[in-house]
Amino acid sequence: MTVYGYARVSTAGQSLNEQKDSLKNAGADIIMSEKYSGTTTTRPQFEKLVHLVEPNDTLIVTKLDRFARNTREALNLIDSLLKEKIVIKVLNLGTIDNTPMGRMIVRTLLSVAEMERDMIIERTQSGKVFAKQHNPNYKEGRPKRKKDSRNRAIFEYSKTHTVKVTAEAFNISPRTVQYIKKMFVE
Repeated sequence: MTVYGYARVSTAGQSLNEQKDSLKNAGADIIMSEKYSGTTTTRPQFEKLVHLVEPNDTLIVTKLDRFARNTREALNLIDSLLKEKIVIKVLNLGTIDNTPMGRMIVRTLLSVAEMERDMIIERTQSGKVFAKQHNPNYKEGRPKRKKDSRNRAIFEYSKTHTVKVTAEAFNISPRTVQYIKKMFVE
């Protein structure tokens, strides 16, 4: 009987550390993690984990929406795990049991999570439409970096130093250093 933990964040900029710590504290022996949006069905570590768990093993997640943001997919997955006698623990919910009440609670919470996600997307889209209509200077996406003197200094410094050292020297991320290098090379 092995206790598995699964941690997922939606974007590369988010940290998995808090989830991993929570899973360790909950008794997870093996923790698998990845950075993928809940909207994607491609989650290699999670797929690997689902094939590893065996009857009487425990699968722990921090929140129910770590399974998926799509209610149907999550319900199918949870149902198949419960049929295989896998114990599912959700840290902010408790143990999901294979009873009518347990299944109803899961369905309700997954539906609320999906609705919340859809509302966030809807608000974002309506905000963009409003901005386009009311702000003549509105442009979608991030503003382009300028080839200003600071970025030129970062580029020049990066010629003789590693990306990591340059990032630390200018208190920026290594990814930003790479972007600036690319901007001046092209």
